[in-house]
Amino acid sequence: MFLRRALRTQLAGTRAAQLGRIHRVCRAEVAAVILLNVFCPVPAAERLGPASSGGGCGEPSVPPHHLHHPERPLCSRSDEVRLAEEASRKYGSPAPTIFSKVIDRSIPADIIYEDEKCLAFRDISPQAPVHFLVIPRVPIPRISAARDDDAELLGHLLVVAKNVAKQESLHEGYRVVINDGKHGAQSVYHLHIHVLGGRQMNWPPG
Repeated sequence: MFLRRALRTQLAGTRAAQLGRIHRVCRAEVAAVILLNVFCPVPAAERLGPASSGGGCGEPSVPPHHLHHPERPLCSRSDEVRLAEEASRKYGSPAPTIFSKVIDRSIPADIIYEDEKCLAFRDISPQAPVHFLVIPRVPIPRISAARDDDAELLGHLLVVAKNVAKQESLHEGYRVVINDGKHGAQSVYHLHIHVLGGRQMNWPPG
């Protein structure tokens, strides 16, 4: 009986000591958290965590309600990368061509016009006194692969061909040619418009 009471008293004392140590540690941790919040406050946007609405790559994130200006995008893409991605979605992944290298300036070319959609340059093997090409920056492989929603781009290529022909003083007329596929004698599988002028063209052209 005496032994049982002694053991019970010893166990109670041990538990009380352990509980005391735990309470002291918890009080110290709570105090540390309070000090951190006072001296090193966490921004509201970070406290929101994963549930907050943040923008993805290249998109501004949605600001908290108390902010008036969206955050700046964290990354950006060049126009050439964007155009290549668009072409890949629409036409697969065509292999780079010599015209791709003209566009990215990997090889020199006598560029006589360019804008955000296309460029024009002189043919390196001219078949007339004036012979230049108009190509889209988006690498459409051939005219037969163009989609219905490329209508605006295709029209833009023809308008550029007309304007550059005028710039080249082809006032008496010129020929516009688009080769397609094997039977059309297409040599570079990146859509391109030939504009030839400066002499009388013959018919039939084939």
